[in-house]
Amino acid sequence: MNHLAPRRRPLAAAVLLLAGGVAAPAAFAADTPRPLSTVAAAAVSAPAAEQRPHEVRAPHGAVRIDEYYWLRDDTRQNPEMLAHLKAENTYADAVLAPLAGLKDTLFNEIVARIVQDDSSVPFFEDGFWYYTRFETGKDYAIVARRKGTMEAPEQILLDQNAMAAGKEFFQVGNWEVSPDGTRLAWAEDLNGRRQFTIRVKDIASGEVLPDTITGASAHIVWGDDNNTLWYVENDPKTLLTTHVKKRVLGTPASADTLVYTETDNSFYMGIARTRSDAYICIGVSSTVSSEQRCTPAANPGEFTVIAPRQRDFEYSADHYAGRWVITTNWQAPNFRIMTAAEDALGSREAWQELVPHKDDVFVEGLQLFDGFMAINERSEGLRRIRILDDGGESKFVESDEPAYTMGLSVNAEPATPWVRYTYTSLTTPATTFEVNVQTGERKQLKQDPVPGFDPAQYVTERLWVPSRDGSVRIPVSIVYRKGFEKNGEAALLQMGYGSYGASMDPSFNRSVISLLDRGMVYAIAHIR
Repeated sequence: MNHLAPRRRPLAAAVLLLAGGVAAPAAFAADTPRPLSTVAAAAVSAPAAEQRPHEVRAPHGAVRIDEYYWLRDDTRQNPEMLAHLKAENTYADAVLAPLAGLKDTLFNEIVARIVQDDSSVPFFEDGFWYYTRFETGKDYAIVARRKGTMEAPEQILLDQNAMAAGKEFFQVGNWEVSPDGTRLAWAEDLNGRRQFTIRVKDIASGEVLPDTITGASAHIVWGDDNNTLWYVENDPKTLLTTHVKKRVLGTPASADTLVYTETDNSFYMGIARTRSDAYICIGVSSTVSSEQRCTPAANPGEFTVIAPRQRDFEYSADHYAGRWVITTNWQAPNFRIMTAAEDALGSREAWQELVPHKDDVFVEGLQLFDGFMAINERSEGLRRIRILDDGGESKFVESDEPAYTMGLSVNAEPATPWVRYTYTSLTTPATTFEVNVQTGERKQLKQDPVPGFDPAQYVTERLWVPSRDGSVRIPVSIVYRKGFEKNGEAALLQMGYGSYGASMDPSFNRSVISLLDRGMVYAIAHIR
């Protein structure tokens, strides 16, 4: 399976939005005795950029006037632009100077809520327990595994702290263990451009093989022979994914086999194995279309297109237990789930509907298991998990809170009744659970530790707010500290985002606690 995930400790960050003309809440007022709109106003005036009308002509002929076009300087050397930028920074420093003490206080509070020697929940795959862990004072994760049981000796796969030593930038974008468990391939980036170098090592000896693949994306797929790597090559200038190639270890790069070329630069490309491990698939997608082609992993040859690309037609197909399961927006704007026979590739006309489209439910993805599937879907703005067995009976994973988000976690082994998922809310740190779909038993495997945080001191609610035209209701998740008075006097930090179909979920945020403790209210408007 692919391990595409951030491999560096997330940095804590606090964002404090202070509106001009709005006095600070009581707890902040001790640090800022004057209304915030008047801070430093007498000392420094806000710089005003000169307006210099400039015609901007679009490729299709439209013209608009941009009065501030002169501020664009790709060379970063225009003295007038640099002078204005310096004036803006000087003004910002002056306005924020009275808050310097508070800024340091907030930063220290947030950092204190981070456990430096944290670790992930181990997952089982092909006889090994895999996990990542951090060590106190170090920035990068250590990737490790133990054979058979977590009591077995630890085997370190990647010590990213040692790998990053002496480098200005370092990131591992992905890592993959060979099918026989003896080799490790990983993709590393040393400049932040997502131009990865893929390297391979022998796990037992730690020896790094001389084989090196450069200019690649982070996608890696091992062949069944444990000696072949499939990878995606990037364009060196645009960084767009352009080719899928195959490297046989021990042979020169010049001998790499070109497998597929994507000629449309509006598509992004990746490669992965199906859930069954029986197929290797190349997937391409744009904002309005997708296409997938697959070849048998045991005997790779020509890649067969599952369904040809078409504008406003998206789909994602997985294979398990002798059939294809497809999530698609074909005649279903909120997506539906369909199936196809093992050999029914090349046309969507052979697809059969399994889960019909619903106007009030958006299907986001699924994982296939023996006898059932777990579906991530969104209803009334909340991400939930539905279990659908092969007999057609479905049930939902339950929550005790009004506003939350659930997501399917790492479930590497499909032959199990246990489904692992993550759960979080505005008052619940990220928590990993397992639920038995046969008995309903649920186990908490881990909750992110947050020193000093007591969830009983905070309240979360879910409100419905009518849109301006009254046509729809918008769900809003809010959180505040107990004892908060709803008198209209508290400061509010509200977040909202909905571009490109993206949704903001009500998840736990360490930084927000410091604001709640000072009498503020935090809200997320789920506009998408």
